[in-house]
Parts: sequence; C-alpha cells; structure tokens
Amino acid sequence: MDKQDVIIIGAGASGLMCAATAAYRGRKVLILDHANKAGKKILMSGGGRCNFTNMDAAPKHFLSDNPHFCISALRRYTPQDFVDLVDRHSLDYVEKAPGQLFCEHSAKDLLSILMTEVEWSGAQLQLNTHVQQIEYLSDGILVTTNQGQFECESLVVATGGLSIPTMGASGFGYELAEQVGHHVLPMRASLVPITLQPERKEQLSALSGIACEIRASAHNAQFEEPMLFTHRGVSGPAILQITNFWQPGEALQIHLAPNLTLESLNQARDQQAKKTIESVLANELPKRLVELMKTELPWLEQKLAQVSNEQLDSLIHYLSHFDIAPNGTEGYRTAEVTLGGVDTKEVSSKTFESQKQKGLYFIGEVLDVTGWLGGYNFQWAWSSGFAAGQYV
Repeated sequence: MDKQDVIIIGAGASGLMCAATAAYRGRKVLILDHANKAGKKILMSGGGRCNFTNMDAAPKHFLSDNPHFCISALRRYTPQDFVDLVDRHSLDYVEKAPGQLFCEHSAKDLLSILMTEVEWSGAQLQLNTHVQQIEYLSDGILVTTNQGQFECESLVVATGGLSIPTMGASGFGYELAEQVGHHVLPMRASLVPITLQPERKEQLSALSGIACEIRASAHNAQFEEPMLFTHRGVSGPAILQITNFWQPGEALQIHLAPNLTLESLNQARDQQAKKTIESVLANELPKRLVELMKTELPWLEQKLAQVSNEQLDSLIHYLSHFDIAPNGTEGYRTAEVTLGGVDTKEVSSKTFESQKQKGLYFIGEVLDVTGWLGGYNFQWAWSSGFAAGQYV
C-alpha cells in the first residue's frame, strides 16, 4: 500500500496550490483527481484567459455565513504574493479592469506555472482516479480508489463546488463533510445569468447580443456595470454580481442608463429643445433598446420642447425600474461559483482542519466562502490552499 503524508482530492486551483506548498515543506504529497486533466476550470475561466486574482481582494468582497473566517488566509497569502509567483515564471498578464488581472495570452500559461510548481515541489499527481471510500483509522486515513488504496496522515478536500458539471463538478466534497458530521449550508448557483419569464423573454429576444450600462440592486447590494441581453435572458458583469445577493422570487431592480437623471433631462430640454427625447437616450443606450422602449413609450419620438414634466418623470421611473421579469437562473450549468457549502464555523481558519475529524482539511470552493466576480474566487483558492499547505 502506498503511504503518503498528504493526499489532496482535487487538482483544481486550491488543490494544486496546497500540494506545492506542502511538498515544498518536505511533505510527501499525492493529488488525486477523477478527471483526465488537471485545472479544467482554470483553462475555461475568463473566456480562456483566467482572471486569476484581484488586487483588492479584501474580506468585504466575500460572502459567508461566517464572514470573519476568510480574513486570516487572505492576510497570509495576498494577491501580491500570487503576482510575485507568476512574475517569477514571467507570465504575461493584463489589468482589464481596476485590480482584475488576466493572462495576456491564455489560461494555459497559468496552469503551466502551477503544474511546474507541483513538479518542482516533488508532489505527485494521479488523474483518472475515482475515490470510492474513505476510512478514518487510529493512525491515519485510508483512501480506496479505482486505482488502489492509499494511506495518509492528512486528507485535503479540494473538490470545488457544483458549478459547471460538464467540467466534472460534483457534490462529493459535501458528502465527505456530512459523513463526519459537518453541517453543509444550503447551496445554489451564483455568478450566473438570469432567465426571464416567457413573454418578456420573447419581447427582449430582439436585443440578444447587445449590452448597456445598468445599476442592478437587490437587498442592500448594488452594482453599476454592463448588462448583456442574451437569447435566454440577461447576463454580463452587473447581472452575475447581483446573483450573489438575489434569489428567484425576490425583488430585483434594474436601472437603465443610471447616469441619466431628471436634472440632466431638464437641462437637455432647456438647451437642446429641438432634439427628440429618443436622440438623447441614444447617447446612453443601444439603438435597438431605444427602439423597443418606443413601443412602450411612443412619445419618445417627440421633441424635448414638447415633452411634459410628467412624461420626463415617467421616463425616469421606466429607466430606474426596467422590468426584465426575472424567472430564475441558468443554474449550475453556467454558474461560475457555488454559494454556500461546508460550514466554516466547524473548520479552523488558521489550519483549515476539520473540527469534527482529525487529519481532514477543506479548502477552496467547497467551503462556505464565495467571492464577487472579478478574480476574488481564484484568490480564495490560492489563499486557502497556501494556508492549509502550511499545516497538513
């Protein structure tokens, strides 16, 4: 039987980081994954260019039932620490939005760096390996797989969440947690496109492929970023962000052209009385969207001088309460993350060891820690993987 110091289940972002960190400490590390390739979600993320961190990855950008849990790991392994790592490997990267770092060429370059670190550290990777049973012994943990049995002192669960099942996602990590008595908080797909009620979907289908700046609000959260109309509903950064806070059946406020105010419309009426109101809107919104609005507000064709105060009021209300008639989300099929997961109140924020089972560790997305869109979830993978790698 093959004896290891550490076995890590999952060759994703957190698992690879944990493996290299632990192996550099001199630990004998084996990574097991049921897939035929490591880091599949890394390769497909960010449109194939991987938004691998956010320089502003502060605790306020993470959701958890236990919001203080992420603080320690994020302090111990910062975005700059990860940038220093990829700089040592001469990765070309770009800042596409403030703080958001992407591979300049391909996510393959980033995965290559992680695999190189794993190789240099001496950690071993075994793919196409399905874990069948785990037994907790008095002096270790026995892992039975389709490729034989392995024994270890420390077992790290880095299996990720339920998002994108076509990439091999499953609920295996949650099952392992529940088997030893962990509480798993309710899960749902997040950072995910929103689907619409059939009638509204048909009305807005003509807008598929166009984007506009909006302010999306739900509960006490709001995001002012682009929204993209799709043939299934709406997507884009603002929509993905708000799904961390909004759930189907709840109120969702969409404000089109948030920079257009009653004051600016009145000013335009005073200074450009001969312009039509639709031409003013066309400076803020795509033409196709303005054309759709005219079917609901025919008077948009009028000149500003002819438009009443009541009509301007009604336009502002229309824009600030644009009704997309949300129906639900596209679910785990296209979700970037899984909200919820293993209750962090039962896991050490320092070592990431289970408080229910000695030698068992949880890192990454399987835990109830979810970041905003924009590289935060990858930073959580690096930080939690590094933190656990110091102790396993």
